[in-house]
Amino acid sequence: MSETVDAIGTEESKAAVADVADAEDVEETEATEATEATERSTRVDEDVLVQEGDIAGDYLERLLDLLDYDGDIDLDVEAGRAIVSIDGGEDLEKLVGARGQVLESLQELTRLAVQQQLGSRSRLMLDVAGWRAGRRNELHELGRSTAESVLSSGERVRLQPMSPFERKVVHDAVAAMDGVHSESEGEEPKRRVVVFPQP
Repeated sequence: MSETVDAIGTEESKAAVADVADAEDVEETEATEATEATERSTRVDEDVLVQEGDIAGDYLERLLDLLDYDGDIDLDVEAGRAIVSIDGGEDLEKLVGARGQVLESLQELTRLAVQQQLGSRSRLMLDVAGWRAGRRNELHELGRSTAESVLSSGERVRLQPMSPFERKVVHDAVAAMDGVHSESEGEEPKRRVVVFPQP
């Protein structure tokens, strides 16, 4: 009788071990499938961003030809968006305009050209003659120095109206400092950054 009980107990133990092993196999399979799905999604996302860059590059090449401007177009993917830059010719500064206003409009037109072909809204970033890169450094310094001024005076500071790109750089610079925070106020195109001391 006890041999029968032992045999049943052994069979139950074996079944329990098998169940645990099966559960672990299922979990491992699910984890592997989830990882593969994420990798596929990342590849698809990156492929779409590369496609956005290619469409934008073609559009901008035709524009440069029409204007008879010289310029080299560089395509990249960075931080989940397509980055397109035009460098080279002397005439390119005309595509930037005062405080980057022409560049902002050209970027919007390029995004619309991409959207027309792909059917989805693009967040691509366009830079011409390194203007955005240089402006980013200036704005980072402006955000940092404004934050320091607010820290020492305890008074809020309202900056001049800026484009969304400019405001984001300033917000990021302020966010990197303790004791201050920033918000945007107003309506486009008069929207501006305000830096406050922390309460």
